[in-house]
Amino acid sequence: MNALQVETLTKSIGDRILFSDVSFVLQEGDKAGIIAPNGTGKSTMLSIIAGEGEADSGTVKTAPGLRVGYLEQTPPFRPEQTVREYMEEMPRDAEDWNFEDRMRSMLTSLRITDLEQPMSQLSGGQVKRVAAARVLLGEPDILLLDEPTNHLDIDMIEWLESRLSRQRCTLLMVTHDRYFLDRVCNRIIEIDGGRVYTYDGNYDYYLTKREERHDAQDAELARVRNLLRTELEWMRRQPQARGSKAKYRIDNFHQLEARSKQRRQESDVALEMQGSYIGSKIFEARNVAKSFGDKLILRGWNYNFARYDKVGIIGDNGAGKSTLIKMLQGIVPPDSGSFDVGTTVRFGYYSQEGMQFDEQKRVIDAVREIAEVVKIDDKTTLTAAQFLCRFLFPVPDQQKYIYKLSGGERRRLYLATVLMRNPNFLILDEPTNDLDIPTLAILEDYLTHFKGCVLVVSHDRYFLDRVAEHLFVMRGDGEILDFPGDYSTWRHCLEQERREKAEAQKKTESAAAPVRQRTPQPARLTFKERKEKEALEAELPALEQEKTELEAAMSSGEMNPQAIVEAGARMQQLIDQIDEKEMRLLELMEKGE
Repeated sequence: MNALQVETLTKSIGDRILFSDVSFVLQEGDKAGIIAPNGTGKSTMLSIIAGEGEADSGTVKTAPGLRVGYLEQTPPFRPEQTVREYMEEMPRDAEDWNFEDRMRSMLTSLRITDLEQPMSQLSGGQVKRVAAARVLLGEPDILLLDEPTNHLDIDMIEWLESRLSRQRCTLLMVTHDRYFLDRVCNRIIEIDGGRVYTYDGNYDYYLTKREERHDAQDAELARVRNLLRTELEWMRRQPQARGSKAKYRIDNFHQLEARSKQRRQESDVALEMQGSYIGSKIFEARNVAKSFGDKLILRGWNYNFARYDKVGIIGDNGAGKSTLIKMLQGIVPPDSGSFDVGTTVRFGYYSQEGMQFDEQKRVIDAVREIAEVVKIDDKTTLTAAQFLCRFLFPVPDQQKYIYKLSGGERRRLYLATVLMRNPNFLILDEPTNDLDIPTLAILEDYLTHFKGCVLVVSHDRYFLDRVAEHLFVMRGDGEILDFPGDYSTWRHCLEQERREKAEAQKKTESAAAPVRQRTPQPARLTFKERKEKEALEAELPALEQEKTELEAAMSSGEMNPQAIVEAGARMQQLIDQIDEKEMRLLELMEKGE
């Protein structure tokens, strides 16, 4: 059954077309992600679908009786209302007698415990969590999410990811979090060059099929340009007889000419800044301590940055990640200890708060205030206008007033102003918020090859895996762990540690539990237990083999959406069965010793 149907949706702001003739259909149970460049109106489109905005033309239809829930990118609230008052404003049945218990349970899962706290006192991440709780608590049939992972720490992102993967609803969301897209969505809707492309699969499947589409487009473009050369020669022959030329060939020539000029916009983005020279002495932290009242941020921290170090910082919201990077730059002083910075180090700081631009200035004027000419390397310089073109600000867009830019365009402009100063030590605080996926991919590639140091705070797991070579894990109470690996390796180690603790706990509880025996039993296996042990020893390798084969199939990108869902369910069954049978086999082996 069609849950949501969008037909020829069009929206403009002034003379600027955000999107035109967008059409797609979501079946009941579909979980789809929208991917499009910044400035193409993704948030505007979502608000129109939610009924909060108006389109210039087109229609949005939902199946009768289906409830719609909408989480905005920046959820609105009244500053004076408490968390409880905000939650109680949500639509609900009058007979929802257990609402209070459900509300407390969900908010506690999201680490919100004070229901009487004013909303105005919450951090951006806390507001997003409360707003997400209100939407999810309503159990909508159609769920619309605009950048749901922005401002959430990684634990909360993974909690939301797990819940949405299990929840039976139709989902449409805008997000730049690629792991989130990959693990939650079974459809991807891409808006590229004014056209809509749909892919029945997760984000990994989309990447594969999108590359195939681009290869086909490149081949078609090459064919068109070859044909154009032939037609151009024909048009130039005997110009005095052009009036007698076949009209259809002349029309065809002009169509070919237009098609030959097609370019994919993302290929125009280029980050080629090399970074200025950085010496062998970089940066050293010596016995640094910092606290705010009773909250301990750092306790006797020491670290010596190496040349070309690329470090990711992770930790819960409020752990002090932003404070740490501000201390490194001297913006916030330590309580004790010191920092020794090399003389060649030039910081480039991309803050979470963003740059405060003069809203009434044009884009080109804001950049020219920093530099008229930008040095790319020893042989290349660009004018401010040329430099902006590389950040997807073509000449007409450079004349826009800054107040007209979208959130993603502002972030892209801010990134340009940081990089144009040629830093050799980049400090990036949540750089992925509001940037579109093509820009993120290019930024990741740039940072990977950057000839300098990189220190990045991010909740984007995909970004961390691509950029960071090791992690500073802020574990609370002033402790920072330097972990030698990427984020996925860190999560694997944490999961392994959790399993080992759980198994140790089971053994402890089993040993402590009273054993009711009428008569002493021999410390050996019965005939039935020996048969059970032999069966387990035969079953476990087969289950492990099936699990390995299923993992390979799920990562191949060749499974259809239904097969992916079924494979995910079977994978969970296999994990549960393996855990259960391993524990039982361990018990039998210990008894038989």
